[in-house]
Amino acid sequence: MSVDFRHVTWRGQGGLTLYARDYGEANAKLPVVCIPGLTRNARDFEEAAPWIAAQGRRVLVVDLRGRGRSERETDPRRYHPRIYADDVTALLATIRVKKAVFVGTSLGGLVTMTLAARRPHLIGGAVLNDVGPRIAKAGLARIRSYAGKSAPVETWADAVAYTKRINGLAFPDYPDAAWDQVARRLFVDVDGEPVPDYDPRVLRAANPLVAWLAPALLWAAFKRLMRTGPVLLVHGEISDIIDAEGVRLMKRQAPGLQVAAVPRVGHAPWLNEPAAQAALAKFFAEAP
Repeated sequence: MSVDFRHVTWRGQGGLTLYARDYGEANAKLPVVCIPGLTRNARDFEEAAPWIAAQGRRVLVVDLRGRGRSERETDPRRYHPRIYADDVTALLATIRVKKAVFVGTSLGGLVTMTLAARRPHLIGGAVLNDVGPRIAKAGLARIRSYAGKSAPVETWADAVAYTKRINGLAFPDYPDAAWDQVARRLFVDVDGEPVPDYDPRVLRAANPLVAWLAPALLWAAFKRLMRTGPVLLVHGEISDIIDAEGVRLMKRQAPGLQVAAVPRVGHAPWLNEPAAQAALAKFFAEAP
């Protein structure tokens, strides 16, 4: 499978230069926009994006502002789902796409729901990857335990150890050798040393955790998302973000929601797992 991609830049809110990877070719099917999690970047989709493109879709994977190759904010209060949603809107306008299918991991799913609340006409369907309008308390506590704290790393060995320490419970079957690849998605090499590939201010007071404390708004946004097209929830079977109660409540509010659990995986699936790909293949075959 080819992993070639083009580089796309555009101007987001406030004139920031933002970046996305562009896989595949435009055709009659709606393109797919992938949005990573809180401190993550386009490299999180380096396996999933070309696989989705092989299903016959153009796929764009964004670096949200302050992450990866996108410019950093001068005002950290603008690291907010509403601004991220406006940035995605600007991307679609730049590439002259009127509607897309969205794949949002964690924060990316919150951005997708925010977009549904603000500009639902841009959405033709969505995949929520281990996120929803209800965040389990255990997951919220875990995120707060490390949010805003600098990664204590000086070498790549430190980076790998740190990455395994904060993610190991979510991927209990991962061999030690796999954690180097994961670390290189979170850190970038600067003169031979690993540096987190995000602005640490994305984790401060104006971060998306605030949005997670407004469940009424999130449930309204989720219900609006369900009216835009088919919606698939992919969740880790051992996730501490989307638990069994969360899935039950989402299905009660939206019986049409498709659900796929990924065995032996927590928060969040990479979407390259067999269970995830089976669900995604069916979803994209039926999506516009």
